[in-house]
Amino acid sequence: MSKNNIDQLILRLESYLECWKQYNSFMAMARSKKFGTEEENQFLEIKSVITQELELLLSSIDCGPISRDEVHSLIAAGPSIRFLSEMNDNSLRNIESQWHKLFIGLQSILGQLKVKQNQVDSKGLMSGFLGRK
Repeated sequence: MSKNNIDQLILRLESYLECWKQYNSFMAMARSKKFGTEEENQFLEIKSVITQELELLLSSIDCGPISRDEVHSLIAAGPSIRFLSEMNDNSLRNIESQWHKLFIGLQSILGQLKVKQNQVDSKGLMSGFLGRK
């Protein structure tokens, strides 16, 4: 994988993780029961971005512990903020736990990409020192 590809994947994954953080903030809104129509629309948009970007990531890299089915299951579990707000506490906790597991898995993938980025940078630096005058 080229340095440019790795750099682009890292940027894409960092942006993707920001969407996951927004999803979590919508779960917090559901818990507090403080949301309106605009937040519902934004929630649907974030779910769309998460689903679409997942496909791009899966086609680009091995996502290891992250499966399409797990992400789709999480997204389907909360069709709206209102739905989440009406769940009992244990059900909402289960969704939060599922979200956390996926979020940590994505962070791990990001870390692995950064390791590859450092390796590519090191190889480039070493070949510059050793092979070129």
